[in-house]
Amino acid sequence: MIANIVGWLRKNGGHVLVEALVNFILPYAIYSYAQPSLGEVKALIASSAPPTLWSLVEFARRRRVDALSVLVLAGIVLSLLAMLGGGGPQFLLLREKLVTGAIGLVFLGSALVGKPLVYQLARASMRRKSEGEAEAFAALQVHAAFRRTMTVMTLVWGFGLVADVTLGVVLVFTLSVREYLIVNPILSYGTMGALSLWSFWYGRRAKRRGEARRAAAALENPVG
Repeated sequence: MIANIVGWLRKNGGHVLVEALVNFILPYAIYSYAQPSLGEVKALIASSAPPTLWSLVEFARRRRVDALSVLVLAGIVLSLLAMLGGGGPQFLLLREKLVTGAIGLVFLGSALVGKPLVYQLARASMRRKSEGEAEAFAALQVHAAFRRTMTVMTLVWGFGLVADVTLGVVLVFTLSVREYLIVNPILSYGTMGALSLWSFWYGRRAKRRGEARRAAAALENPVG
């Protein structure tokens, strides 16, 4: 597993650094520079420009409408609405955090209606690479264990994102804006990293168990 993580970092390390620059370093630097002259609210709005623009660029670069793109677009729209609203700095920070909460609720709702979002996102990601791979993945839905795995992963992501929002709300009212701009990205990236690592481990384990079950079934019911 460690080798896989190292390989992923080698392949995606540059993108991770750009993400950190756009979503963490630049917002903090812009807020720190603008706050003395513009005040907290306007400085916060200015600091949200880099991540919002980055999201728009990433969305335009994909140029494809699917579950993953719709989720990204929903986050962009909610972020823009957060910037347009009035209120003090704490409420502005809360509205931005509620973007994560809304996405978490979408995860939970999709699991409750039997359309787990993790499955939709995984299939969309595969379709970007190979239509055949996506079709093979979709064919696994005939197996109850596969559907259960997708549901469990969706629920864990939903509850994880909601927990991130809950802790973020507490931090909004206990930290200064400057402190929050430092702590919140660490919390958010930590949550996403933990959920991603868990998903990788859980998905690999479920895949091995599924292959073992199918192999045992083939031995019990040989063809011909």
